[in-house]
Amino acid sequence: MPRPRLEIADIFRAHGPAWRRANAGHVSLTQLRVMSAIEACRTEALGGHVAACAKCGHRHVAYNSCKNRHCPKCQGPAARDWMAARADDLLPVEYFHVVFTLPAEIARIAYWNKTAVYGLLFRASAETVTTIAADPRHLGARVGMTSVLHTWGSALTHHPHVHMIVPGGGLSPDATRWIACRPGFLLPVRVLARLFRRLFLEGLSALHNAGQLQFFGDLEGLADPAAFAACLAPLRKTEWVVYAKPPFGGPEAVLAYLSRYTHRVAISNHRLVRADTDTVAFRWKDYRIKRGDRMKVMRLKTGEFIRRFLLHVLPDGFHRIRHYGLLAGATRKATIARIRGLLVKTPAEQETQEIAETVPLTLREPCPCCGGPMRIVEIFRRGQKTMSRAPPREQAA
Repeated sequence: MPRPRLEIADIFRAHGPAWRRANAGHVSLTQLRVMSAIEACRTEALGGHVAACAKCGHRHVAYNSCKNRHCPKCQGPAARDWMAARADDLLPVEYFHVVFTLPAEIARIAYWNKTAVYGLLFRASAETVTTIAADPRHLGARVGMTSVLHTWGSALTHHPHVHMIVPGGGLSPDATRWIACRPGFLLPVRVLARLFRRLFLEGLSALHNAGQLQFFGDLEGLADPAAFAACLAPLRKTEWVVYAKPPFGGPEAVLAYLSRYTHRVAISNHRLVRADTDTVAFRWKDYRIKRGDRMKVMRLKTGEFIRRFLLHVLPDGFHRIRHYGLLAGATRKATIARIRGLLVKTPAEQETQEIAETVPLTLREPCPCCGGPMRIVEIFRRGQKTMSRAPPREQAA
C-alpha cells in the first residue's frame, strides 16, 4: 500500500503546539505523550539506521518508529507480529464474530471512568458468552474467546464496543469431547443481549457503590446514589445491541480479520483527505444508510479533530486485547493441543498449518531497485544526524 500523502503526524506537528497551549490543564499526561510520540515517529528525533543493498549499493535511510499503540504508522508491524504468535492457536472449526456495544448513556459515564467501565465491558461480555454457552439448553460446553476493545465510531465519536472472536464449539464439562455448535449458528443473540445488560448494569452499580466512579460536568449529579439509580432504570428495559456476524470462511479468514481489528486505531492515515489551517477532512462510513454508498467525507475544525482523536487514548497499562475461557491462561497451549486431539483433522486445518509455516509475516523488505538483500551499515541515535545520504526519491524509485 503506498504511503499516504497526509498523516496524523503532519496534523499534530502543524497544529499540536497551539492546540496544547489552548487546552492546557484539560489534556492528560497520557494524551500528551501520545501526541509527542506520533509527532516524533520515524523522524531523526528517534534515531534510525542506514541500510545498503549488497548487490547494487542502493542506500536507504530508515528512522525508528515510536511503537506507541495509538500511532497509525506503528500498528501494521505490531499486528503482523501478534498474528504470527496467534497462528498456532487457531482451530479447524467455524469462527464467529460477536459485537457487544454500550448504550450512549453508559458511554458518557465511561468517558470519565475508562479503566473501570472498559474493564467491566470486557468482563460482562465474556461472562455472558461463557454462561450462555455452558447452558445445556444452548451449547453445554466450555468455550474460549478473544476480545478486542474499540472505543470509536467511524466519525471518531466515543462509541465503546467489544469485538469478540469465538470458536464454534467448546469442550464438554468433563473435557472428553468437543461439542460443535450448529452450522452457521453460535448462540441466540437476544439471550446474549439480555444477560449482558443485566450483568453490566449490576457491575456498574457495584462500581458506584464502591466509590470507583467519578462524575464531572453535567453528569456530576450522578454521584448521588438515587440519581444514579434513576439514570440506570430506563436502561434495564431497553434492548441493548449485541450483534453476531455470520461465521468466517475458515481459519485463513480468521487470521485476515484479526490482523485488521486487533491493532486498529481510531483513524488510519489513509482515511485522511486533506487538511488546511482551519479544518481536517476525512472519509467515514455512515451506517445509517442501509443501501448504496455509505462512504462520506466529514470536515471538522482542526481542534475538534485532535480532540476526537485523543478521546480514544487508553489509560496507561490497560490491555485492549484479552483472552478468556479456553484461550486464557498459562494452560492455553495444552488446552488447544487437547482440543486438536479430539477433532478430526480437516483440510481447513492443513491449510492453516501451511499458512502459519509459509507466510513470511516479518521478513525484511528487499532492495527496491534490484531485489537484493538490504544490510544495515550505520546506526544513529536519537537526535543524531546520519553521515550517509539516501539518493533522491526519483533515483531510488
